[in-house]
Amino acid sequence: MARNQRPPLPALGTPLEPLYRTAVNRRNRDFDIGRRVTRLPIPVVSVGNISVGGTGKTPMVRWIINTLRDLEANPGIAMRGYGRKHAGVSDEQQEHADRLPDTPIVANPDRVAAIRTLIEQHHTDCAVLDDGFQHRFAARDLDVVLIDATRSPFADRCLPAGWLREPVESLARAHAIVITRSTLVDPHALSQLDRQLRRIAPDALVVRADHHWAALETQFGVQPVSWLNGRPTIIACAIGNPDAFIAQARARGARVIDAIIRRDHHNWTRREADRILSRARPTTRQGALLTTHKDWVKWRRLDDERLNAAAVRPIVEMSMIEEDAAALRDALQQVFKNHPNPVP
Repeated sequence: MARNQRPPLPALGTPLEPLYRTAVNRRNRDFDIGRRVTRLPIPVVSVGNISVGGTGKTPMVRWIINTLRDLEANPGIAMRGYGRKHAGVSDEQQEHADRLPDTPIVANPDRVAAIRTLIEQHHTDCAVLDDGFQHRFAARDLDVVLIDATRSPFADRCLPAGWLREPVESLARAHAIVITRSTLVDPHALSQLDRQLRRIAPDALVVRADHHWAALETQFGVQPVSWLNGRPTIIACAIGNPDAFIAQARARGARVIDAIIRRDHHNWTRREADRILSRARPTTRQGALLTTHKDWVKWRRLDDERLNAAAVRPIVEMSMIEEDAAALRDALQQVFKNHPNPVP
């Protein structure tokens, strides 16, 4: 059913992997000694990963922003703005703007400049780097790294032989590791992954989290997730981990009858929208056309009322058990206490 979930790796990937690892390690050594690293006058929290593809950064950034607000901070988001084509706004930036309308967001490949803009124009007292683990020009006070439980990095290899941006040993510099989609794997595999992470990063806080579907956005307004139960469902998405999205839909009771999958960051076209609707039309009256908010951002730009009316999108939140949430909340609070230039 699901197709093209990940593009094939190049045939020369395996012999080229050592060259890639050498380049990454050399770059990291420069950063480790502080070369080209800028310390900003406000605390910086980075949210990132070591793999290509979705691990849940967007809902994690929202969780951190909301937690910082609970701590009476005034946070802003600094991000690269990958693929900005529409009025200078990237899909990820628009996602954040939709869910966090009162949060300033600055997209700039130069993350240091982005943070300075947050300070100067929006008077933020802390910055959250979206996808910042590899972008080390900005010093960070808390490095949060996400690991998808359904895709263990210990079973993967570095680009171009695998899907890792960095060797797993890079996790040693993380301050906190969040294992996402933790309920989608069996307890034994989850415990093994937890042990492996703690061996590599013995000083890091390790917590477990899940992508919680809080509700569904539909043409009929916000509906409970139980609305999906038993409904014939067509899924259309272009995200880093479509398998997990499909599994989550099934876990919520959706009867998935087809899946239209494209590569991450794919730009949907009007022709594809017509194809999606032609396949979905027999089922949408009694069923659902399920997509992600990330994809719906692109669909909205097609200005196709039929497609946007048919689309059902989960409102995704990051959830943790209270003990883990409290530990991560404490780590965020310590950021302000330990920053060398605390904001009054």
